[in-house]
Amino acid sequence: MRILVIGSGGREHAIAAALRASRHAPEVYCAPGNGGTAEIATNLPVDLDDPANVVDLVRRIGGVDLVVVGPEAPLVMGVANLLAAAGIPCFGPKAAAAELEGSKWFAKQLMLEHGIPTAPAEMFENREAAGAYLANHGAPIVVKADGLAAGKGVTVARDLETAMHAIEECFSGAFGEAGEVVVLEDLLEGPECSLLAFTDGTTVVPMVPAQDHKRVNDNDEGPNTGGMGAYSPVPAVDDSTHAEMTAILERTVAALRERGIVYQGVLYGGFMLTAEGPKVLEFNVRFGDPEAQVVIPRLKTDLVDVMLAVTAGTLADLPLEWRDEAAITVVLASGGYPEHYEKGKPISGIEAAAAVPGVTVYHAGTARNEDGALVTAGGRVLDVTAVAPTLAEARDRAYEAVARISFPGMHYRTDIGVRALSGA
Repeated sequence: MRILVIGSGGREHAIAAALRASRHAPEVYCAPGNGGTAEIATNLPVDLDDPANVVDLVRRIGGVDLVVVGPEAPLVMGVANLLAAAGIPCFGPKAAAAELEGSKWFAKQLMLEHGIPTAPAEMFENREAAGAYLANHGAPIVVKADGLAAGKGVTVARDLETAMHAIEECFSGAFGEAGEVVVLEDLLEGPECSLLAFTDGTTVVPMVPAQDHKRVNDNDEGPNTGGMGAYSPVPAVDDSTHAEMTAILERTVAALRERGIVYQGVLYGGFMLTAEGPKVLEFNVRFGDPEAQVVIPRLKTDLVDVMLAVTAGTLADLPLEWRDEAAITVVLASGGYPEHYEKGKPISGIEAAAAVPGVTVYHAGTARNEDGALVTAGGRVLDVTAVAPTLAEARDRAYEAVARISFPGMHYRTDIGVRALSGA
């Protein structure tokens, strides 16, 4: 069996590692992959700006049984459609379903039309109309660029000045085409939580919940990032809340099906746990990053079996099992991230970190230089993940491992998981 994983981050390293551990013992390829995936798979170059390149790569490899798409952009551009046309199974939704992440207004309309709990919102195609609405609505308010903005493009504005600046930023081209349409929505209050689910378009099987940390600095300060760490389970999510969130994901898949859209892959629900119950903040159409790094290690069922069941439409026949252990991941980032940062910094201590019991170091932004040395190659560089019987133990192990790694300018949050241990 041959499996191709598309992407180059910590999420893809976690996926590739789980696939390699499968009872099917597949040959795993990663495109383009990173310094970590190179140790467990075959890295191959690919330009992901054109999804047709993925189909060409599959043909060059030959005998590929499954393509797993990690990032959202190729899905929104229709890579799953092209693979299907070529007769190649793809774990990831086709373009029409990927619009859930590709357009925030598409997702919002779907939710509002089908009574899926979410914040009221309006859409605007010019700054004047958006500004007039803002003046009437007031702050706080959330400003969102409609399209894909690489984890950016969302501003929680507590005052009118911040909100107007965010609107100007969108329409000034800061996010390219993603900001040509702006969504303004009411601010929801409460703790945030992510719940991902596997779905074959009919059956929806929830995963274990996870909690991400978006801000770059401790105490949720500083600018938003792609994610600085995560943990699972989430104490704030009891069985009842988990069931409510699962029902929301089921209704979303059913609403798409009513439109003739069959969603196959991972559906990621970003939720706010409000006083009225969980409400959807956003949908993603793939594994979260870094949520995947704490959810996948807790999956007891063979990931290959799950992915094949999703693509075959037989997910209802496969019961999923989860490990009771807790998992925490701490992201080690380049100095200056999420703004400007330098690459090519030498990394040391990964082997020593991985020697801590229960610890796996996933590579997010690494590469080998011309001398073969491992160096930084991105904003988020490494994801230090620890699995242990309790969250407290997992956290201790993760930070023990973090202390063994170093590279110039290394930055990380020291409070990943503190919220969970405080009972929040």
